[in-house]
Order: sequence, then C-alpha cells, then structure tokens
Amino acid sequence: MRPPIDLADVCYAYGSGELARPVLRDVSLSVGPGEIVLLTGPSGSGKTTLLTLIGALRAMQAGSAAVLGQQLMGAREAERVGLRRRIGFIFQNHNLLGFLTARQNVAMTLELEPGTTEQDRLARAGAMLKAVGLGERADALPAKLSGGQRQRVAVARALVGGPGLVLADEPTAALDRQTGHEVMALLRDLAKQRGVPILMVTHDPRILDLADRVVAIEDGRVVTG
Repeated sequence: MRPPIDLADVCYAYGSGELARPVLRDVSLSVGPGEIVLLTGPSGSGKTTLLTLIGALRAMQAGSAAVLGQQLMGAREAERVGLRRRIGFIFQNHNLLGFLTARQNVAMTLELEPGTTEQDRLARAGAMLKAVGLGERADALPAKLSGGQRQRVAVARALVGGPGLVLADEPTAALDRQTGHEVMALLRDLAKQRGVPILMVTHDPRILDLADRVVAIEDGRVVTG
C-alpha cells in the first residue's frame, strides 16, 4: 500500500528560461500513516515550497508526487482542490476570524461538507475544541484567548474534518517554549490516535524530540532523513 506522501525526484523552479531559479532539486520523500516528520534547514532552502506542492497549493513541474493516493503531476485544478479538502493546514499565523468565536472558527471548516447542518458543525467543533483542551473556551473570541490557545484553535480547525494528512508551517514559532511544546505534544497525540501523518516545517529546535523523524533540506535537496 502506498504511503500517504510518496515523492520521487520532485523539482521546482521560480521563473522560466534563463531567469529560472531552481528551488527544489530531485527531492524524494515518503511519510507513513501516523508518522510525524519535521522538515528543517536554512531559510530559502525550499521547505515551504515543498510543503505547498504536497498540499496541492501549487502545480507540480517535474517528478512524481502521490499524496493520499492522488498523483499531483499533471493533476487538474479541480483535482487539486479536492485533495486540499482532505488535508488539514496549520500555519504560524493562526488566521482566526476575530468576529467569530473559537467554536465558529473551527466549524467554518465543515461548511463545504454536504449534508451537514449548522447544529452538527457546531457540535463537532465543540468536541474537537474539547479534545485540544479548550472545551471551556469554545465561545470565546480570539482576542480573549492567549497565543497558545489561539494556536490550539487552529489545530482543532485543521483536525475537525478528519483529514488524511496534516501540513504545518512553523506552528510553534510565535509561541513560548512551554506552549510550543504543548501544542506539538497535542499534535503528536492526536496524530497517533487517528493514524494521521504530520509533515511540519520548523526552525524550532525545542520540538525535535517529539518527531518520529527529522528531514533536513539544504539548497533544495534532502541531505538527511
């Protein structure tokens, strides 16, 4: 059975012709079910570009990339959109809507699911917030939550739809040591319970011990992992 992420010889460049600037060079990588893999490396090494390709946020240029069974090389935009709905995204900036409660922010993710009612969505959002330790803060606005709590809401939002994969870009960078470790431990526990793989870009050395594997990228190439 093919792993949730299965990349072979992925290349990507910005620009074209003589102005092309290679960012990824022959990247091969696989991530198994429930595995937590951290992508590390210097700024500009291609980590975030690789994450956006895996997340179907960019079109592939060369190589093979099978994500949750979908081949992205040559995929149409509609196919990429369909895949994105099966992926949970977490970013450094939580991007919560300030005029919505934590519960409403999480429930928004479920609005594209056919056949769900608002009551169903809010109930699932509340249960997910409870799972991340925010059950008593479900009706609070983001301004009333700490930075760590807002990032927990972002984690709940990413997981509430039951994604087959979670992609995270520097989710602990703006958090203090303890809070960052707590958020990472939370992701680890939820991933293991649900068998959901997590691929995370990070510069944060404080969370390396919570990963199954660390993959280092330099100058667009995988050098370790």
